Amino acid sequence: MARKLSIFMLFLVTMLLLLLVENHAEIVVATTEAPAPQPSRNSSNFPMHGITEGSLQPQECGPRCTERCSKTQYKKPCMFFCQKCCAKCLCVPPGTYGNKQVCPCYNNWKTKRGGPKCP
Repeated sequence: MARKLSIFMLFLVTMLLLLLVENHAEIVVATTEAPAPQPSRNSSNFPMHGITEGSLQPQECGPRCTERCSKTQYKKPCMFFCQKCCAKCLCVPPGTYGNKQVCPCYNNWKTKRGGPKCP
């Protein structure tokens, strides 16, 4: 009887050690993962300055809006509303379309009907 008990205890200790080693390996693997990739630099003609809210000077709105509205067929209204939005938010999203998430003020300003005010 004592022999069976000692074999059982040895088996139990071996299993606990195996579980401990396995959990330690998972912890080591989880803590040594590769770092998150860094965001790439803006490939536009303009640097990152000016795409975050409040980072533009009012006189910089014209060139930014010219770039923003360069590919639309409705240049006059695009420029009008872009400059109006830039004057309020002091930022213009990069590119000619989209990317509004980098400038929350520009993104969240809506018309009376609930549509986007800024191009």
